[in-house]
Amino acid sequence: MSVTYDDSVGVEVSSDSFWEVGNYKRTVKRIDDGHRLCSDLMNCLHERARIEKAYAQQLTEWARRWRQLVEKGPQYGTVEKAWMAFMSEAERVSELHLEVKASLMNDDFEKIKNWQKEAFHKQMMGGFKETKEAEDGFRKAQKPWAKKLKEVEAAKKAHHAACKEEKLAISRESNSKADPSLNPEQLKKLQDKIEKCKQDVLKTKEKYEKSLKELDQGTPQYMENMEQVFEQCQQFEEKRLRFFREVLLEVQKHLDLSNVAGYKAIYHDLEQSIRAADAVEDLRWFRANHGPGMAMNWPQFEEWSADLNRTLSRREKKKATDGVTLTGINQTGDQSLPSKPSSVSSYEKTQSYPTDWSDDESNNPFSSTDANGDSNPFDDDTTSGTEVRVRALYDYEGQEHDELSFKAGDELTKMEDEDEQGWCKGRLDNGQVGLYPANYVEAIQ
Repeated sequence: MSVTYDDSVGVEVSSDSFWEVGNYKRTVKRIDDGHRLCSDLMNCLHERARIEKAYAQQLTEWARRWRQLVEKGPQYGTVEKAWMAFMSEAERVSELHLEVKASLMNDDFEKIKNWQKEAFHKQMMGGFKETKEAEDGFRKAQKPWAKKLKEVEAAKKAHHAACKEEKLAISRESNSKADPSLNPEQLKKLQDKIEKCKQDVLKTKEKYEKSLKELDQGTPQYMENMEQVFEQCQQFEEKRLRFFREVLLEVQKHLDLSNVAGYKAIYHDLEQSIRAADAVEDLRWFRANHGPGMAMNWPQFEEWSADLNRTLSRREKKKATDGVTLTGINQTGDQSLPSKPSSVSSYEKTQSYPTDWSDDESNNPFSSTDANGDSNPFDDDTTSGTEVRVRALYDYEGQEHDELSFKAGDELTKMEDEDEQGWCKGRLDNGQVGLYPANYVEAIQ
């Protein structure tokens, strides 16, 4: 039965057919493949979850880094807020991708894992119960037919051998007639051999046809039994295929952020923040805070008074008239916090003004040197003295974006000495650089 022909369609049937003995093993193997595919799908989702987590972490780190750079940079006003909106967008998107990661692992991954455990039952001797049941079912259905097929093959072999022997005997007898040296007795033996071979051919043909008929009679029952076992395997595979489709749809919902209301809101808010940027408003603010719109204590005649310990500088007068207040000392038990330095703008913290006013251009931050581009009055002062390690005496929470925050006992590095307003420039161990009250720390001996 290596090759047969179907007369109804005239197409050659391959020996790879399911009905051949042992070819049911591909169907049995599909059960083992189903278990492996569950594991493959879990690994696939696990890798995607790791990618989602890494992307979320990268977005958060990017937002943190650039938020600090923009806060410390020269950009100001509504355009600064629009720029900062991108960092808020990144943080919110990061949260959504962390939710995606959680859904993939807590929902989809676990769902597959539980289904796999329920569908496939491992045996003590190895393999799965479902695989063994299918193997046993096919073997039992095929055994009677395979036995008859073996008899057919043996009968066919015997018949073909008899036919071959008959042909050889006829050939010898024909050749002997042309041989004059052959006596009549020898010729008769050859003829008897032919007769015997013909009888063997008839006997083996009869046996061959009988065994083939029996095989044909058993084929319908064989096909029915095989179909029954195959259908059971089909039903098992159908459950897996339907389950995979269900899970893949769930994964698609978890990955598709376009249908998440919060995702759309993120970019709606981002667009609104960008559209809110107003160049005219920013220019007006800069004029009022750093330009001609600033108030000025013009020089006036001052009477000498013995009650004054010293003559106030023009800068101190300005601070007094602007209503800048000093934070008082709060007493808590027997420990007191030092007063916070004057509340000044971020720009004033980074500038180093002389105590007394002078029209000397060397003390003017807007001198011609700056105009030529050799220096920028808005850049951070890069002059640094000897760095000193200090320890915080009290907790301090930065009030502005360029101030450091720390807890009592934290150590940091003082980069510059105290200015006339009581602030020092320092660096935390995480690399953040900013200002802090000088009287909130002490040098480490």
